[in-house]
Amino acid sequence: MKTFELSKTYDPKQVEGKIYQLWQKSGFFNPDNLPGGRKKAFTVVLPPPNITGELHIGHALNTACQDIIVRKKRMEGFRTLWMPGTDHAGIAAQYVVEKELKKEGKTRFDLGREKFIERVWVWRKKYGNLILEQLKKLGASCDWSRTRFTMDKEYVKAVETAFLHYYKKGWIYRGERVVNWCPRCLTSLSDLELEYEEKKGHLWFIKYPLKSKGFVVVATTRPETMLGDTAVAINPKDKRYKNLIGEKVVLPIQNKEIPIIADQAIDPKFGTGCIKVTPAHDLIDWEIKERHKLDILKIINENGKMTKESKICEGLTALQCREKVLDELQKKNLIVKVEDYTHSVPFCYRCHSLIEPIPSKQWFLKMNELGKSAITAVKKKAVKFIPKNFEKIYFHWLKNIKDWCISRQLWWGHRIPIEGENDVLDTWFSAALWPFATLGWPEKTKDLKTFYPTNMLFTARDIINLWVVRMIFSGREFMEKYPFQTVFIHPTVLTKEGKRMSKSLGTGINPIGLCDRYGTDATRLGIVWQIMGGQDIRFVEDNIAMGRKFCNKLWNASRFVLMQMPNRPIQIPNKISASGPGFTSGDKKILKTLKKTIKLIDNDLANLRFGKAVHTLYDFFWHDFCDIYIEKTKSKSGKETKKVLLYVLLSSLKLLHPFIPFITEEIYQNLPIKNKKECLMIEDWPK
Repeated sequence: MKTFELSKTYDPKQVEGKIYQLWQKSGFFNPDNLPGGRKKAFTVVLPPPNITGELHIGHALNTACQDIIVRKKRMEGFRTLWMPGTDHAGIAAQYVVEKELKKEGKTRFDLGREKFIERVWVWRKKYGNLILEQLKKLGASCDWSRTRFTMDKEYVKAVETAFLHYYKKGWIYRGERVVNWCPRCLTSLSDLELEYEEKKGHLWFIKYPLKSKGFVVVATTRPETMLGDTAVAINPKDKRYKNLIGEKVVLPIQNKEIPIIADQAIDPKFGTGCIKVTPAHDLIDWEIKERHKLDILKIINENGKMTKESKICEGLTALQCREKVLDELQKKNLIVKVEDYTHSVPFCYRCHSLIEPIPSKQWFLKMNELGKSAITAVKKKAVKFIPKNFEKIYFHWLKNIKDWCISRQLWWGHRIPIEGENDVLDTWFSAALWPFATLGWPEKTKDLKTFYPTNMLFTARDIINLWVVRMIFSGREFMEKYPFQTVFIHPTVLTKEGKRMSKSLGTGINPIGLCDRYGTDATRLGIVWQIMGGQDIRFVEDNIAMGRKFCNKLWNASRFVLMQMPNRPIQIPNKISASGPGFTSGDKKILKTLKKTIKLIDNDLANLRFGKAVHTLYDFFWHDFCDIYIEKTKSKSGKETKKVLLYVLLSSLKLLHPFIPFITEEIYQNLPIKNKKECLMIEDWPK
């Protein structure tokens, strides 16, 4: 006969690997293998981590939140699918492999395109799924048998189908426009792919001689770009310069005449209110050029060097050119003054090179109709955000949306499916199809019919516009249904000082390290404990230590309960009323408190209040069950009380399982109950 007992102490290192193998062997991560004839589906797609990615504390929080909901829904009888996969991460993966080549004294151009892509595939095979293995360490109950990759053959077909659909509708076009250009990665980037840093610089006030008589003073932070000026602009309401509109100035150094124009985009409060217009090297100036039909003079090339059009600075870097321009202006006595000035400077989010706006021929997707579709989704509550205040970010971007530059001058990625085209698509173009392309679209698969639309999306606030918006309009465009009903924007985890975590600065936290020190359940519990409705979490490791103490309390309480039981399985009913003889007042009270706790947990998780749910469970188990009820049973524990002890413990394990799955499963496997299921993860959720 089996002895139902637990070891004296809980050791997560002895349990977690064994339990995860049990789950995988059971096949219950796969919705097709779940018992009970489940018909109603519940689907969540894992935000696909980059193949270059390493797990950070934000991933751990995101994963824990998803797993809590997925495990609860599985226990509630849903045909639950948590769809995993990875993103090819075009610019990031190319950058990583180029760094490897650099160590060998080579560039990608030494290999050529095809050989370079082969090299990326080799790298991906070796390292690309490491982050998924780390997610397993965190207890993620994804259906790994369905794992997708955005460069899989089937996924490539989905991307090509989407592109050609837009192209045939006339929504994709090719044209020249000023784009954000990375001179190291040699590709365009969207506004959303830039990182901005506050930099101390200067504001130079420069005389631009009027053709007639006198001069105007122009203020600029980038005097080197004046070599490409094709106008000077003022605000039409600025009375100081109203009489100068239509006049001409002589551009210093270049010695050519350019007009003075009036445009609403000019801020009269910046500098002198008189602004130089360099259409080839500023996004706003490009728009001014379009309205006023100005000339374009490209003075900086794709490598960040000055062109022959710059005349005196050909071949120099922009900063070298600045020194030469300032020297020339000083000689001509054209610098009025110089002020200290702090401004936001854009850098490439991947290699951190300074961004240069330059004119480039790119592919664009028209956003007018797609943007309206995304606005309608949230306005009509087909998609809702939790917390609701993130709708403001969503609407603000959509109301000011510009056509999407979808082409990148990379080698690794989805090549634009038009003959002779070498550019690849923006990584986010393929990511926008994730909720349905992972399920087999454009084929009409059984998975697509069963699991689309998905139910929830869990993500961070910094990719609302990069990803969430684009999935919403893509789902509507290609599936005629929005891809999910709820978007949960989880908090950002900061250092305890309130700063963003940084691996390079040594302030990042590796959650796997926490799992190794404290156990995965303790790590999950300690992270989720801090989700209390704010947009930021100041991470404190003490909460992880608290999680470990709670796990030890759960283990010891479970040991005590098992020691009170006869050495044989007991039949535990689905519900105990405690109305018959033999039940104590303590029995009745704990059952009443349990019932109340179940209602609170259901309500909190329905509204994605993860931290509140954890606090409620903690208080119930530690105080109501252990400190009060178990202590009372030590003096008197009759037959009925023992049933209540086991019943409340089993119910507690069920409630705690989504949060701390390993320890609860291990204890469940040792419970002396009849008709026990193969795993706690498919037990019935308490009602």
